[in-house]
Amino acid sequence: MSRTSNRVDGDIVRDFLSVADLLEEPQLAQLYAYLTRENETTVQDVMDDLELAQGTAYSYVNRLVDAGVVDVTDDEQPRRYAAREIDLTVTTAGGDRNYTITPALIDAVGRRETNADIDTYIDRHGVAGLATALTYGLARERGEETHRLMAEDLDISPLAAEMILQALRPVVHEHYNIEAAEAGLGGLDVGDAGGGA
Repeated sequence: MSRTSNRVDGDIVRDFLSVADLLEEPQLAQLYAYLTRENETTVQDVMDDLELAQGTAYSYVNRLVDAGVVDVTDDEQPRRYAAREIDLTVTTAGGDRNYTITPALIDAVGRRETNADIDTYIDRHGVAGLATALTYGLARERGEETHRLMAEDLDISPLAAEMILQALRPVVHEHYNIEAAEAGLGGLDVGDAGGGA
């Protein structure tokens, strides 16, 4: 679902609104992330793996199909579904920042329901703030950044930076290819988290 300038404005707006729904509803984001990981799956798999009731699973899958972020890949029974790739860049109202909405960000939002640190961070900094934290999380896992540098750059406490980086670590490892450098700075930051709060 990469968007380019040759798309008509109505398509871009529809796609943005579809993605906005994912960012507003953690359950839909969680389902989209699951479908991204599984490549192709059935509603029965969704019910079993995400522990959703049959009606809820069908309702959510149908909403994602209607939104255009999930495709029916096999119309035979049982139907199979796959997530479409999302890569949408949004510019802030002031035009000073761009945020890219990717499956990793949607996955992080989907974890809001089960991870209090992600939930708190979104409450305080919004989804755009979470997108920024995810960028720092990727850089940290690659050994290019520390929680203290993130805290300084974003004017938050080192403890808050470490907490969100730890919460986003599984998302980063699931969606990005992390080199061996992860054992360097990532391991050192954990013991450091309490000292600078």
